[in-house]
Amino acid sequence: MLAGLELAVHDVNAAGGVAGRRFELVVRDTAADPGRATAAVDELAGLGVAALAGEYHSVAARAAAARADALGLPFLCSSAVLDALTEQPTDWVARLAPPQSRGWRIYADFLIGAGHRRIAVAAEPGVYWASGTRILRDRLAPRGGTVIDLDARALSPAAVCDALVGHHTTALLLLVGFPEPAVPIVRSVRRDPRLAGLMTGAPAGQPEFAEWMALLGEDGAAIPFLRYLPERLTPLGACVGSALRSRLAEAPSFVAFEGYDTMLVLAEMLRSHGADRSRIAASWRHVAVDGTRGRIRFLRTPGVSVWQWASAPVQVVDRDPAEPGRFRILHASEGNT
Repeated sequence: MLAGLELAVHDVNAAGGVAGRRFELVVRDTAADPGRATAAVDELAGLGVAALAGEYHSVAARAAAARADALGLPFLCSSAVLDALTEQPTDWVARLAPPQSRGWRIYADFLIGAGHRRIAVAAEPGVYWASGTRILRDRLAPRGGTVIDLDARALSPAAVCDALVGHHTTALLLLVGFPEPAVPIVRSVRRDPRLAGLMTGAPAGQPEFAEWMALLGEDGAAIPFLRYLPERLTPLGACVGSALRSRLAEAPSFVAFEGYDTMLVLAEMLRSHGADRSRIAASWRHVAVDGTRGRIRFLRTPGVSVWQWASAPVQVVDRDPAEPGRFRILHASEGNT
């Protein structure tokens, strides 16, 4: 994400900046911790920033959004997906990533389309994982799907395998942290001959990252996950992808494109509406920016408390077992669902 944010700032400044002024990025690391996120918002607000950008982890993003809302500081959230980023509807926060309810419903549709009806969820405690489980259950139940809860905190990887056999499941979804306990569970499942036909999935997107394959090797392939990219990037996106690959020395994840689009949107808002925080917060409805993944506009979406890019692309992909560096698109949606 940081690489995408920084590249966009560089490109904006190379093109003349914002209304003749240099576009500046001030970075603070939240370390996925809600308390640090709140403190970072307080510090940045005190430094006089015009707006906040970024955040990947939903729980930290929710803390940042709540504080930004309380302080009256515009926040464009790049990648966190919890539907309720704030307790009440607000004009101070907008989001590029699709809400969890949309992305995880698409994942549930993929599961049904692939013939899975008995699906186990190995989950850890947490609002993000609990929300994901509820979305999956609500989407699958009317179609005859059953969700079986496995406590990943209480069960060893071997016990998870025993439970999968006992429940006659055809799919296991990992709603857990990475690398622990996701990596040991995947290894146990892949090595258990009783589970040779089981599909393992990770809707939160962990297999996107290079570290996944570095730790799991061929065991990390053929594990479907959610990715927020279109089938084809825009011409801008293709150029940005090449630049990011050079900067990162590896193929960029979808999160890097989210970071780039975030700064592209904020730069245009600053050009059009100035650096006054209230004017920025009042202008989400007027945004129309051609980003790396499509035309970005923000709308009010039922059940979502912030301004939302409603047509963000969503894919279910996996790594090709024959060529783990290549992603296979298994299911896709590029509009409202």
